[in-house]
Amino acid sequence: MSLNKVMIIGNCGKDAEMRYTASGTATAQVSVAVNNRRKNSQGEYEDQTEWFSVVLWNETAERLSQYLTKGKQVYVEGRLQTRSWEDDSGQKHYRTEVVANTVQLLGGRQTDSE
Repeated sequence: MSLNKVMIIGNCGKDAEMRYTASGTATAQVSVAVNNRRKNSQGEYEDQTEWFSVVLWNETAERLSQYLTKGKQVYVEGRLQTRSWEDDSGQKHYRTEVVANTVQLLGGRQTDSE
């Protein structure tokens, strides 16, 4: 048995980028920042931010891309997928993405006072 499932809650780092493949399939990409607050060795709290690249497809991409704007808080559920490609100089690159199957808009950008 295998399981590839990711659940994140975070804030969009920029507005979603909507595109269509050559065959006309809708796809959108958005970066999501997830913060983890922990105490450092001096006992002070510090935030660590992890960035996730999230990919949406088909109707989900078309329906949600306009609402996935910078600072918007979202819940994303999906699976991890790693793509690889070679650039013009022959160097291989890798990119791990969250392929979303569920996206829920949670609220606006939170500030320190909230």
